[in-house]
Amino acid sequence: MVVLEKELSILLSKLQGIAQTGKQFGKDIFDQERYEELSIVAKELTHLLYPELSEQELMIFFDKDEGYATPKVDIRAVVFNQEGKLLLVKEKSDDSWALPGGWADIGYSPKEVAEKEVLEETGLKVKAERLIAVLDKAKHEYPPSLTYVYKFFIRCQPASQKIKPGIETSAAAFFTLEEIYSLKLSEARTIKQNYEMLFHDYQHEKNEMICD
Repeated sequence: MVVLEKELSILLSKLQGIAQTGKQFGKDIFDQERYEELSIVAKELTHLLYPELSEQELMIFFDKDEGYATPKVDIRAVVFNQEGKLLLVKEKSDDSWALPGGWADIGYSPKEVAEKEVLEETGLKVKAERLIAVLDKAKHEYPPSLTYVYKFFIRCQPASQKIKPGIETSAAAFFTLEEIYSLKLSEARTIKQNYEMLFHDYQHEKNEMICD
């Protein structure tokens, strides 16, 4: 059932992308009407698949974005300490652990987003060094999502030591991979396979970028 839901969510994202792009670049009024109707159908199908979504949430997903439809970018900062433990934050929104990070902000480069998110969520100053991986979220074992996402994992070096939670986080700490396995993880943000990938990268230092 989860696999079917994930496939349906991807198809709905594609439908919405076609409708959004078509409304922007349709050549005449008849094209515009067809793409608008396609957007309405996609919205109705989404409501059937996710009845818990409010009208406001549906409006944000279907009507807020304009122009050519593209994936959203999620930036995750990868910070290891001298003991080889990985920095995680506990999100207030779902009381679960994840890598520091969030949506890419306009006006900031990917590295700048990683540095900013770590500072805001943990109080640590870091220096972003290199891109570890770019993953297509739909091609991995994340929970189903209506938003089509590319995930950037950026290695950062800590420039300070003192940790303090931010506005959106209730805790921040460093963990071994074995300790991470026992945590309640925010799988919409980062999954176990991500942590295994990151520890493997840290332990082998191959400087090879992974890209789907």
